[in-house]
Amino acid sequence: MTTLDGRVAVVTGAGRGIGAGIARLLAAHGASVVVNDLGVELDGSGADKGPAAEVVREITEAGGSAIADGGDVSDPDQADGLVRTAIEEFGKLDVLVNVAGILRDRMIFNLSEKEWDDVIRVHLKGHYNTTKPAAAYWRDQRNPDGHYRLINFTSVSGLHGAPGQPNYAAAKMGIVGLTYSCANALGRYGVTANAISPGAATRMTASIPGERKSGAPRDDDERSPDNIAPIVAYIASEASDWLTGQIVGARGYEVHLYNKPAPVRHIVSDGPWEPERLAELVERTFKPAVTGNGR
Repeated sequence: MTTLDGRVAVVTGAGRGIGAGIARLLAAHGASVVVNDLGVELDGSGADKGPAAEVVREITEAGGSAIADGGDVSDPDQADGLVRTAIEEFGKLDVLVNVAGILRDRMIFNLSEKEWDDVIRVHLKGHYNTTKPAAAYWRDQRNPDGHYRLINFTSVSGLHGAPGQPNYAAAKMGIVGLTYSCANALGRYGVTANAISPGAATRMTASIPGERKSGAPRDDDERSPDNIAPIVAYIASEASDWLTGQIVGARGYEVHLYNKPAPVRHIVSDGPWEPERLAELVERTFKPAVTGNGR
């Protein structure tokens, strides 16, 4: 990986877990980092400046450059202020990493409107709130070779549809669509946009009931949230200009590239569909692909 010397990054949700690991690694490779974290509980309640300040202390004591920001990414004015802080303190913004999030897990039939709104507000609107001012700044630079980076965070909850997280899953799939749109819209301004789907031991995963967890148990080192940071650091570098509009998975010692949605079976008519004929062709052509049964 090329150096991150001279690059400026904002990392949201960087007071703990995955975000903290990313902030520390970016700084260790030479980036100046704005460590954003409201310091809330897992459900979004409360606020504490301590976690972000502690990560900044670790970075600066190791010889890196970082400042703390306690802004709430779900508030458009505070998210705009976060981007301005990077520009005012470090002179520019090269990389935006959106990690911040909360959980309000319920089955859909028990999910309150407020629990839906709160998760959508922090995750999906939070990504919008930081991305908009960052994108406006990058557009204003008029530099198609700017090596700017938008790195969002999705989840297997959205990609596969976790049953007890309808709000979280919807937000995380919304972030995928936002990422695809930004990749298509911002490339002309020197911006790449990608989404990370992480797997690690964090406060969020610790809250998942054991019966809902999947996969074989892994040792603590392999499950460390710090294992997500290396791929983020690579994408944050100037070397990754070729990568945009993609979902990249990172879990333990594995990194994988997701395919984009694409049609897998196709039927066509030479005129308006006759319902019985449509049903026959759907079952004959689509059903084997869905069920894995050729009959």
